[in-house]
Amino acid sequence: MSDADDRLVALEMRTAEQDKTVEELSAQIAEQWTVIERLRKQVEALTERLLEFEHQNASEVPVAKPPHW
Repeated sequence: MSDADDRLVALEMRTAEQDKTVEELSAQIAEQWTVIERLRKQVEALTERLLEFEHQNASEVPVAKPPHW
């Protein structure tokens, strides 16, 4: 093989490796996005539960300054 052929083969190998890396990274990002969406939904659900809990257990006495203020 000539020097040009060797360089071409090396470039093709690097391109193939980079394509594989890009595909792996893309799959990892997709997986992480799924996890993020699941966690976002959990946070929203917990926030709603907390707000409902606070509303149910809210004090009937209005919050006011103490008499010594």
